[in-house]
Amino acid sequence: MALGGGTFLVQNKKLPGSYINFVSLPTASATLSDRGTVTMPLALDWGPDDAVFTVENGDFIKHSMKYFGYDYTSEKLKGLRDLFMNAITLHAYRLNGGGKKAANAYATARYSGTRGNDLITVISANVDEPELFDVSTYMGVDQIETQTVTEMKELFDNDYVKWNTDAVLQETAGMPLEGGTNGEVTGGSYQKYLDAIEKYTFNAMGVVTTDNTVKSLFSAFVKRMRDEVGMKFQLVLHRYTKPDYMGAVSVENICTDGAQRVDGKMVHPDEAALVYWVTGVEGGIAVNKSAMNKKYDGEYTVDVNYTQKELENAIDAGRFIFHQVGDDVRVLEDINTFVTTSDTMGDVFKSNQTIHVCDQIANDVAVVFNTKYLGVVPNDADGRTSLWADIVKLHQQLQDIRAIENFEDTDITIAQGDTKMAVVVEDAITVINAMGKLYMTVTVS
Repeated sequence: MALGGGTFLVQNKKLPGSYINFVSLPTASATLSDRGTVTMPLALDWGPDDAVFTVENGDFIKHSMKYFGYDYTSEKLKGLRDLFMNAITLHAYRLNGGGKKAANAYATARYSGTRGNDLITVISANVDEPELFDVSTYMGVDQIETQTVTEMKELFDNDYVKWNTDAVLQETAGMPLEGGTNGEVTGGSYQKYLDAIEKYTFNAMGVVTTDNTVKSLFSAFVKRMRDEVGMKFQLVLHRYTKPDYMGAVSVENICTDGAQRVDGKMVHPDEAALVYWVTGVEGGIAVNKSAMNKKYDGEYTVDVNYTQKELENAIDAGRFIFHQVGDDVRVLEDINTFVTTSDTMGDVFKSNQTIHVCDQIANDVAVVFNTKYLGVVPNDADGRTSLWADIVKLHQQLQDIRAIENFEDTDITIAQGDTKMAVVVEDAITVINAMGKLYMTVTVS
């Protein structure tokens, strides 16, 4: 088994191994939960029907064919490459499952979809033992595997096909699987995804769509999950500022790749594709960092044709927007759609960095309480003191990595609630945000 390794932000690795950072000054680490988990519903040519499947960054690079039906470098996976530039884990869901599985006399594709039509089975006599057969599976020109057997029932199903054990082996130069189709993407497809993903935990959800009805559905979902269920994550949509809500991020720019003129109007098939990259960033960025001024290093062509006034208006409207800085495309401000402030919800909640810190506290305190205290620890002075100490520790660790500042343990108080089972916690934090504006006066004599 391989050992763990790489860099770390917090000391919570599970595998034994060496996790080493190189830094210019001593840095603190803490046992906070990692960020980097995202989820997206996707229209795919390959993959399981009606199920969430999880893909890690490393597995995407090495085994994208198995999960998505295409090689890592394929144009079909352009958006996912953008996503995984910052995401660590993806909970994916195929929206267009339910189609037909490609098949031939010897095998049936493991999944429905048009990509199954590119599968080929090749059967040949074994060179060393002619009485045996070499049965090979190809995806296009890529050989997936070869099994050497005497009859069909000896074959093991692989990640791509299930074998027809009733068939009779005979040599064939190459027999393609046929008849594979994708299902349709409907409003019901999105609702099935939301029903399925509700039991998972993640930092950001992205939806690549231009349909305002679908956007409205997801906007209602994130509000319900954050405010009623207590599941803290951010939703990334394209050009949808209606939520006026800290949990929703609206990407303003369009992608101009593949633009074509139809009936006198320019059509951009990848218009909303920046949602991939932004979802990865908002889900994967460290709790003590901001995406402000972050360079877009993805593969799409971004329309940044905005005047200074238009950029200012975009910020006022709660739009996450990219702009041109020299030869680079960069994030102007790391903000969400929240614009209507109040005495209890001020401008600080417009910053996604603030929301990341608040979500970190909410999620980590919930995990500590639900796993260590709920139904286990008595609600007496000693029990409440223990809970207070654990929450204080989490806050001190956030201060150590400069996510919050000026924290004192007296900022947290805990007491019994109105019932014998309830505890009430009062908390106060000062969130640190990245530098965004410089005002300088130089006196010359």
